[in-house]
Amino acid sequence: MAENRFGDSQIAEFEARIHYQFQDRDLARIALTHASGADDRLRSNERLEFLGDAVLGLIVCELLYRRFPHLTEGELTRLKSVIVSRTSCAAIARDLGLADFLIVGKGLASQTSLPSSLLAAAVEAVIAAIYLDGGLSAVRRFAEPLLIPRIETVAQDRVGENYKSLLQQVSQKTWGATPVYVLLEQQGPDHSKYFKVAAQVGGTRYRPAWGRSKKEAEQRAACNAIYEMNHLPPPCPDKLSPADENGQPDFTFPPQNQNISEAEYE
Repeated sequence: MAENRFGDSQIAEFEARIHYQFQDRDLARIALTHASGADDRLRSNERLEFLGDAVLGLIVCELLYRRFPHLTEGELTRLKSVIVSRTSCAAIARDLGLADFLIVGKGLASQTSLPSSLLAAAVEAVIAAIYLDGGLSAVRRFAEPLLIPRIETVAQDRVGENYKSLLQQVSQKTWGATPVYVLLEQQGPDHSKYFKVAAQVGGTRYRPAWGRSKKEAEQRAACNAIYEMNHLPPPCPDKLSPADENGQPDFTFPPQNQNISEAEYE
């Protein structure tokens, strides 16, 4: 955090951090200047934040539209709201270390950390600055590597919640019972535990599944239960085994089977 404008050497360090070189470095300075650190409010990043919000929304909407052709408008909107939220943008700012470069007033500069709202606004301002400086293709190259992993994480969680919701609806409608999730096993150190959970409806226990949290394990167990109820092989393994190039278990949900619906249980 800085109280005053900084020169080209600091801008160069900032450019290296975000992997983008500005043609107009004044745009970078303005993007990094909070109203509390600006001589004139029009020289703060507020106007860029306004534009960046729209540019970010466009990029996210296009990514969601292209990556999830089977989702409805409402489902896409819910995903977008999470990805462009203040929490998500502030997390991106922290990943980039933007606080190291932001120009703020004395009061904010004396704080040990900056508010999430300020960090989120800075991300939007930087996005707008890159857009104005290099166009949409440049800002896509900057933003997409930051956004795609978050989109995948949120989408996976949504799929899991859909399976849990569907299992509850089907169980109550067909058998008048509420699913119970049974923790069968856990492995690993406290900072990196894996959990094995089975879904049980009435007296029937379905194939268990592993997850990196109890919530994720329950989602995957619900997925297995739904598949078994439809006389399909349960897709989530009940054994914990390395599956990717890093030797980490694969917890990706299978693509949602479009043939699975409540109607199949009636």
